[in-house]
Amino acid sequence: MRSISILGATGSVGASTLDLVRRNSADWRVEALTANCNVAELAALARVFGARLAVVADESCLPALREALSGSGIEAAGGASALCEAAARGADVTVAAIVGCAGLGPTMASIEQGGVVALANKEALVSAGAVMTAAVARHGATLLPVDSEHNAIFQCLHGEDPGDVRWITLTASGGPLRTWSAEQIAVATPAQAIAHPNWDMGAKISVDSATMMNKGLEVIEAHHLFPVGLDRIRIVVHPQSVIHSLVEYRDGSTLAQLGPSDMRVPIASCLAWPRRMETALQPLDLTAIGTLSFFAPDEERFPATRLAREAAQAGGAAPAVLNAANEVAVAAFLAGQIAFTDICALVAQTLSGTLPSAPGTLDDVLAVDREARARAAEALEHV
Repeated sequence: MRSISILGATGSVGASTLDLVRRNSADWRVEALTANCNVAELAALARVFGARLAVVADESCLPALREALSGSGIEAAGGASALCEAAARGADVTVAAIVGCAGLGPTMASIEQGGVVALANKEALVSAGAVMTAAVARHGATLLPVDSEHNAIFQCLHGEDPGDVRWITLTASGGPLRTWSAEQIAVATPAQAIAHPNWDMGAKISVDSATMMNKGLEVIEAHHLFPVGLDRIRIVVHPQSVIHSLVEYRDGSTLAQLGPSDMRVPIASCLAWPRRMETALQPLDLTAIGTLSFFAPDEERFPATRLAREAAQAGGAAPAVLNAANEVAVAAFLAGQIAFTDICALVAQTLSGTLPSAPGTLDDVLAVDREARARAAEALEHV
């Protein structure tokens, strides 16, 4: 039996992971579960799965969590330091699924234990790519990508020489606004932006899909995970979301990973690695799908991918600034404070001007993140 900790247990990735654990309960012991402040759900999950520890990131929710777990024997804790302590408990597999830069500290704490980290937090590599990958090498950790596209690339690269790679192609659904005109996009509402046609995701990542920023962030993430050179990583829009990514080799062969639009597939790949496990999902029926289509990304209507690539090329603090500004902008959009098209405009404005020095440590990354958020918040006042 292997042990597992899930950082972000009440989110969509956490729910999918726990579904797999439930279906394979004889193989897993749950060490720790964390959430932001969803006390009722976290406590219920901790009881059902027999977790040894439950942690809320918001320390003000800790009294309620202790009450909810009273008599269960499950340890309760709260606050940022408690999250890092949960991540450092040395589970055989730690699923890092806390959204945004809030997941940086716990992810690093898990990496420092030298175990297997299934990474679902793309911001960890976007904002702190060099710092994180150096820590992985230093501590002998194994970093497995949960993101469907990067997991697909990981599978297609298995046993291959990265020097033989001609192209890594990230596929993008195009999101719910893919066919909209620029005029329609300008007045898109939060409800329309989060209505993803293929994937069931949280609000923030759904908006990132609608702006195509998620794909821009994934280019930066792929750049750190698969060191083939930024100029060999490209994006293609594939509305059916059946092919999750492709790798083309110098002999002309292209390997692709296909599967249903369900996060349990890449999560299962990470949990069972280097083997396979049952997911209880229906087999892919290509005859029912019928047609697979592909389009070049439109960076006039969706400039986020261009902004992300420029940030990746600039390096240093630029990717962390990009990510922080995007988080501020998406939150403002979801709150009805700015228009959909203001998201990328705000990110571009935050990236303009002099940027902080390149971060060398996690504390440096967090300092860049704070400064970028302050700059983005100030820019918000003038939108």
